[in-house]
Amino acid sequence: MRILGIDPGTATTGYGIIKVEGNRISIVDLGTVKTHAKDPLPKRLKTIYDGILAVVEEYRPDACSIENIFMHENARTAIILGHSRAVALMAVINNEIPVYEYTPREIKQSVVGNGNASKEQVQYMIRMLLNLKEIPKPSDAADGCAAAICHFNHLNSNRIKK
Repeated sequence: MRILGIDPGTATTGYGIIKVEGNRISIVDLGTVKTHAKDPLPKRLKTIYDGILAVVEEYRPDACSIENIFMHENARTAIILGHSRAVALMAVINNEIPVYEYTPREIKQSVVGNGNASKEQVQYMIRMLLNLKEIPKPSDAADGCAAAICHFNHLNSNRIKK
């Protein structure tokens, strides 16, 4: 099974793909889709859609885990982030991949054991859990991996409960 994790953002959307074999995980790929700040919003959204679609078509994940929108003090920022999240979701949904949503706190709790973990703590744990030689950078890519690992952990906890 392959799980695609997405950390949506207008400037940088992070992603991570993990391979699940039993109760073991390994990294398949991680990276970012970057947009240009000077581009109009519709062009930036198309860049995000095309970038995530290319990842989906190349790796054919079985599931997608995406970070849910958190409450933001600036309503305009939250709305624009919602657009970025929506186009990333469309790239996944159009390929009939099931989507699972988790809050930033749930993802951090699942990966680090602390829902208030720092970006550095998340990056460190991603490095350890995926046996990477270096801390994954930028943090957006690590956050994409964290979303994927959160879903893996959620699947495992459901198996244990049964």
